[in-house]
Amino acid sequence: MVRESEFYWRRLHSLLGIIPIGLFVTQHLIINHFATRGAESFNTAAHFIENLPFIYFLEWFVIYIPLMFHAFYGVYLAFTSKNNVRRYGTFRNWMFMLQRITGVFLVIFIAWHIYETRIQKLFGAEVNYDMMAEIFSNPFMVVFYALGILAATFHLANGVWSFLVTWGLAQSPRSQKIVTYVTLIIFVVLSVIGMQALFAFM
Repeated sequence: MVRESEFYWRRLHSLLGIIPIGLFVTQHLIINHFATRGAESFNTAAHFIENLPFIYFLEWFVIYIPLMFHAFYGVYLAFTSKNNVRRYGTFRNWMFMLQRITGVFLVIFIAWHIYETRIQKLFGAEVNYDMMAEIFSNPFMVVFYALGILAATFHLANGVWSFLVTWGLAQSPRSQKIVTYVTLIIFVVLSVIGMQALFAFM
């Protein structure tokens, strides 16, 4: 039986996965998609975000702090939850297990992505189209980022399903089935946006 404190931690974890992290991931993919219109279009969009008022406050309190809590608590859940797909190989059990696997992978991927972009910016590098094109000149990084994009879009889409169920917004079998189809569409749409952006840098 889940203790009351753990119940609220799980609720907070679920909420932060959608707001603000899910919104940020969606926005980040859309900004990256400007690369499909050329280097100048991407650079303009990226610089617009970087020049927002209170950008450091927004980055820390809207992105980094919620992301760190969601990531670290998610890793804890991943290694303490029991996966029973061998005994009960239902669709939802597989989604449960894949949510944990993609979560752990995303901790590694996001840490590396931040190192290659935000940390390098602290050392004087400019986060622009040329930076990303140089990263993707390495075939290994193309595969790594492609997996990262797919992991992120799946984790977000499946997280929306979990959020709606956890928060009591989709309780009936019919509503959960509808939400499954909706989240599948979210996964496909965001994956296409992310992959188009990836190949636009190549």
